[in-house]
Amino acid sequence: MPEPGTVVFLDFDGTVTLRDATDAILEAFADPAWLEIEDAWLSGRIGSRECLARQMALVSATRDQVDRLLDDIGVDPGLAMLLDTCASRAVPVHIVSDGFDYCIERILGRPNLNMLANLTDSHIVSSRLRPDGRRWSATFEHPPTPCAHGCATCKPAAMDRLTVAGAITVFVGDGMSDQYAAARADVVFAKDKLAAFCGEASISYSPYDTLAAVARGIVRLPGIGPPTRPSFSGKAARTV
Repeated sequence: MPEPGTVVFLDFDGTVTLRDATDAILEAFADPAWLEIEDAWLSGRIGSRECLARQMALVSATRDQVDRLLDDIGVDPGLAMLLDTCASRAVPVHIVSDGFDYCIERILGRPNLNMLANLTDSHIVSSRLRPDGRRWSATFEHPPTPCAHGCATCKPAAMDRLTVAGAITVFVGDGMSDQYAAARADVVFAKDKLAAFCGEASISYSPYDTLAAVARGIVRLPGIGPPTRPSFSGKAARTV
């Protein structure tokens, strides 16, 4: 019987991207009251699900305006190396994000990147965002009923659902919305606010600056052998 193996989970905003896409939209197109809602979330008075629903209701922008903004958001230069490393070793990579499917698909689907086609056996678990004229509607399906922490996406639940028993779970993130995923994972790569949280919570982690460093770290994990198949299988990621 084959070993359970390793599964990699990536946060999106600030981890895959160089800038938080949701924050970029809010800064450009939302009523300034979004900052008060942000403070309520940062202080723990509300969960990220309520925070994002209320904030996106303050956005006024056309689809073209949002698309142009998203098209200017850069991606970590090590993403391709990380996906290549995992694909060649049959290590699944999934994206788990409090952010929005619309932003993820727009950014990773850009012709110069076409990363959606290079996410091998992958799922994208995120919140849902749809335009309605100049207004934007946020909905949350993972899970439909909020978790105990009120997260937009319950990352630990998504990780449990996408991991077979006995597999090593690797989580890569950067922000406060990643803290529960980091607490659940077997191996954590962290930077910025997540790294600070892990240090305070005594969660073992490896610091990283780019996803290329994560790729090199994954190769050194127990049970990760040499490449066994060509990189980038070409299977499209599934947004769930």
